[in-house]
Amino acid sequence: MKYRNSLRLSAFSALSLITTAPAVLAQAGGETVEEIVVRGQVLYSDRINALRTPTPIIDVPQSLSIITAEQITQQGFTSIGDIINYTPGVNTSQGEGHRDAVVFRGVRSTADFFIDGARDDVQYYRPLYNLEQVEILRGPNALLFGRGGTGGILNRVTKKGVIGESFTNYQAGMNSFGEHSVQVDHNFNAGSNSAFRINAFYEGLENHRDFFEGDRLGINPTARFQLGSATTLDLSYEYADHERFIDRGIPTGSDGRPVEAFENVVFGDPELNMNELQAHLFRANLQHEFADNLKGNFNAFYGDYDKLYENFYVSSYNQAATPLEVTLDGYIDTTRRDNLILSSNFIWEVDGGMVNHTIIAGGEYIDTSSDQDRYNSFWDTTADDNETFAITRPLVLNGGVGVNASGATTRNDYSRDINDDTRVSIDVGSLYVQDEIEISERLDLIVGARYDSFDIDVLDVVANERRSRRDSAVTPRAGLVFKPMGNVSLYASYSESFLPRSGEQFANINGSNNQLDPDTFSNREAGVKWDLSRGLSLTAAVFEIEQSSPQVADNNPETLDVIDSEITGFEAQLQGQLTGNWYIAAGYSKLDGEQVDRSGPTGLRPIELPEQMFSLWNTLQLTPELGLGLGLTHQDDSYINNGNTAILPSYTRLDAAAFYDLSARTRIQLNIENASDELYFPNAHSTHQATVGRPLNARITISSSF
Repeated sequence: MKYRNSLRLSAFSALSLITTAPAVLAQAGGETVEEIVVRGQVLYSDRINALRTPTPIIDVPQSLSIITAEQITQQGFTSIGDIINYTPGVNTSQGEGHRDAVVFRGVRSTADFFIDGARDDVQYYRPLYNLEQVEILRGPNALLFGRGGTGGILNRVTKKGVIGESFTNYQAGMNSFGEHSVQVDHNFNAGSNSAFRINAFYEGLENHRDFFEGDRLGINPTARFQLGSATTLDLSYEYADHERFIDRGIPTGSDGRPVEAFENVVFGDPELNMNELQAHLFRANLQHEFADNLKGNFNAFYGDYDKLYENFYVSSYNQAATPLEVTLDGYIDTTRRDNLILSSNFIWEVDGGMVNHTIIAGGEYIDTSSDQDRYNSFWDTTADDNETFAITRPLVLNGGVGVNASGATTRNDYSRDINDDTRVSIDVGSLYVQDEIEISERLDLIVGARYDSFDIDVLDVVANERRSRRDSAVTPRAGLVFKPMGNVSLYASYSESFLPRSGEQFANINGSNNQLDPDTFSNREAGVKWDLSRGLSLTAAVFEIEQSSPQVADNNPETLDVIDSEITGFEAQLQGQLTGNWYIAAGYSKLDGEQVDRSGPTGLRPIELPEQMFSLWNTLQLTPELGLGLGLTHQDDSYINNGNTAILPSYTRLDAAAFYDLSARTRIQLNIENASDELYFPNAHSTHQATVGRPLNARITISSSF
């Protein structure tokens, strides 16, 4: 990556403007134009992206954010969670210390992740080393993505081979905790019709918490072949090998807030709080232009995942009665999953004279095999999965052997108490069609629908019982875009999504859940998108997400009650170049909602729903070589549990950066996180599992290209 001068920064800012990607534009003014690269206007990356059609952002009737590779580097992001902190309308959940978990507009998800448009639903921490950009779409998105996507989706767009170029980019960094990483991006010039590219990284994990360590390794070779003037083939293989300590945070006290006196105590086992993942991911994409107005896109994805995690965590704490004792629970969990996903879509542009159409029609087939089991902890002193320990630093526990609060030696056995063992087979068939209708230069109408058939077969090994279920759903999408001026659009949209009762990870079909229809979600949204200048854009939206959840009736188990709840909100985002030397990215969201049960509204607020969130990042180019960055992220109080008795306190975190170009090809960069050294708790999983945020720390990075 070449860093040059303020002109280079200005180009970066254009890239950062909500959208950044290569694009294919056709049918401009009734004339067909050749493929060109458009920066800052079209949400598209090598024709594999979240929307699947080359639609300018200003014409998309939906709230979304794009985070480019340049932004990831400049703000020092090292995880999906870092990106979420600076994105309006979404926040993070703890994910039990072993997975990405995003709360999209108040709806927690651990499975609405995609890579180049293909579902990537295994629970793990996704790396950033091989990405062109991250696309975050808010609101239900079933038309293009099927089940899930209830509050939004996150799509990672990977780097592809570049024909006719040779380059190598590398980056190495270390932070003040000792965490270090190195990554390489090398593109081979293999002639006029092919290119090979390899991205690789290694990361040694460290942070401020006792026992935390781990490492991550990833390698992603890709190949691109120009099979003809109208046909391109991309092939990719990715290997991931991750291992890390699991830290599930600290308990809350009598006031419902995290007990700050325990900020340095790790409530786990140094040896047995551990997560391991190995994954093999294969991707193939064939693009073909049948005619000037007809294009096809054919994709194949195969993912082989093998994951293990084991951990102890705080299950109970009574500060008033036993302030120096805590109860731990634990389990060991394995997942072995194979995902085969085949999909295709066609884009047909129809010049109807007065009315033009862009029609996308496609289908998808998913074959998933997923085996998972869980064994609860079993303490010989209690013959139970819970045991009480004195609160010390560290706890008197190591390798599953410890001294309990009564002073007796206690031993855990993970082979005694099986919680579940399920063998799952899933077949999903989907068809969808959408028409983008250009009624006039000022008015567009978008209508579409998707049909999904979701078949699941579950063998419960423990109960020796097999259950099967088929759910089918039609999910519509509609939108209207009005452009009073060429740089302003007003839109309104409606969309739906559904989630089968087997849940995100397919474990809940047995028992009464087998009787229940899927949860359904609908989204109503209205907004404005305004390109204030060539390099500066403002977007804003209001929305309402309604959830309908069938549940077994209390008075008659043979019938269902349908319980509705809703979340409403407002989002705004300003992003781009304020001046030639000043880039800004600002986001704000205000969210509201109420829990609903069979009796109606409860007066309780949904969990993980801060009323207000705000983020701001500034980049100032002081000289052609020197630049500074300054940012903050704020999150209001939110509730950790449904009873609204446990609270995640509000916080404001300050971040900063400085970067200096040693030459046209080499940059050194310093990123400072939590510059005010605030003690804060960014997220939680449940009542007694609040994450302790990182204190003041610095990361120095050097990057170069040749």
